[in-house]
Amino acid sequence: MGKAKEAVVVVGALAFVWLAIEIAFKPFLNKTRASIDKSDPNRDPDDVPDAAESKPTDDDAGDA
Repeated sequence: MGKAKEAVVVVGALAFVWLAIEIAFKPFLNKTRASIDKSDPNRDPDDVPDAAESKPTDDDAGDA
């Protein structure tokens, strides 16, 4: 019965440490989770053209 009690204590300690980390870093974790939720896995940042190479807008076409 000693091994079972030891396992329960270890699992309880791990749960307590996990909860303490969640509370301590809550603002950072919320920000990170929000940015992950907003991310688009189908968009590759390497495929986005630079600002200098971007197409002119309709406003730019009227100036020429």
